[in-house]
Amino acid sequence: MKLPEKFEIRMNKMLGNEYSSFLNAMEETPVFTGIRINSSKIGAEEAVLKEFGDLEKVPWCENGYYIDKSQISGNHPYHMAGLFYFQEPSAMSAVSALPINEDDYILDLCAAPGGKSTHAGAFLSNRGLLVANEIVRNRANILSDNIERFGLTNTIVTNESPQKLAEKYPHFFDKIIVDAPCSGEGMFRKEPQAVEEWSVEHTRSCALRQRHILDSAMKMIKGGGYIVYSTCTFAPEENEQICAYMLGNYNVELVTPQKLCMLSEGKNEWSLSDSDVTFSRRIFPHKHKGEGHFVALFHYLGSEEFSLKTKNIKQADDTLYRKFEKEFLNITLNGDFMLFGENLYLKPKNIDIDKIKVLRAGLHLGIYRKNRFEPSHALCLALKKEDFKNSINFTCDNIQLKNYLMGGMLEYDKNGWCAVMADGFPIGWGKASQGALKNHFPKHLRLKK
Repeated sequence: MKLPEKFEIRMNKMLGNEYSSFLNAMEETPVFTGIRINSSKIGAEEAVLKEFGDLEKVPWCENGYYIDKSQISGNHPYHMAGLFYFQEPSAMSAVSALPINEDDYILDLCAAPGGKSTHAGAFLSNRGLLVANEIVRNRANILSDNIERFGLTNTIVTNESPQKLAEKYPHFFDKIIVDAPCSGEGMFRKEPQAVEEWSVEHTRSCALRQRHILDSAMKMIKGGGYIVYSTCTFAPEENEQICAYMLGNYNVELVTPQKLCMLSEGKNEWSLSDSDVTFSRRIFPHKHKGEGHFVALFHYLGSEEFSLKTKNIKQADDTLYRKFEKEFLNITLNGDFMLFGENLYLKPKNIDIDKIKVLRAGLHLGIYRKNRFEPSHALCLALKKEDFKNSINFTCDNIQLKNYLMGGMLEYDKNGWCAVMADGFPIGWGKASQGALKNHFPKHLRLKK
């Protein structure tokens, strides 16, 4: 790999006698593959470890593991059922730094493709609120798909600018994740395009954009709340110097991320200020098993809090859904039912989404088609095996399950909606009639024959 000359000069100056080890790691150390197990699905960790063997843990992430990429693929039934998420090990550090409570209101401001959102959402146990935002529409669609696959019920996916959200939600969130767009130096080994796009000017423009994003985040954080800031770059302009900007312009303190004690401290001399930034954390590929990463945790010392103005929400007619629920489920869902066109959602309470670009307004329950209700894939993945009255279970290596995931039909001796399971984990719907289970696994997710 040919690194940019000016990048090499800067890294040599930064690292001194460590530079040769760094360069060797960039050129010769294998790229690490990681998975993060979905802690919101009971039994997921036990099932995954039984399937893939004794995996090495990622030291800074409770549910993170290193895995041989030849061992696993996105076509595995456990992945399709939302039991785990592929995530670069270093990227798991950001949410690990956050002290999350189950009833927190959390904003992931730059959320696509969804690694940090699914990580944070799993901690909420479907009690708090997660707003996952992505400004680029096609990336926001990918984010929404990953939220669905992970079975998160209390998550709203938005497609807005940070500035627009700041106007809508002043001092609303307990925790904010800012995984900022950056120059991507830490991903040079994985993404050759990042090497081609790199320049000193690009690094500086990224730093300016990062400051603007954090300016918006500060308008949305509650008094006493926490903002975790992360990048996948080595550049001090985008790391320690951003910390210095926050400490110099806002009523915040930089605090120690307790779960990241094994990582390298930020360097005061790289901040170009009198600020103490040593509580920030870095991941270098010659010191840790992961790509380049930076994490800083800010505690807001203000006292502001959003004054929630409740408004009467026009509840959607849930008659057809309740009929389906009574006939095919063992669970009763309560909350704000909202209809977007033909799509029925269960919206999290205590948030106004009027005049905001919303891709997913909570849990997508299903679609109204004339005088019937058709359940969504999201609803199936959000429930547990005991929530279904009808289900059919296969081991994850069963040929019939593979046939189902390819779009084939199954035999079933009951009528109506039935959940198909992989080792007891819901993976999709089927609708049975006259001994056959018609396939309702989403066509765009089906395995190729």
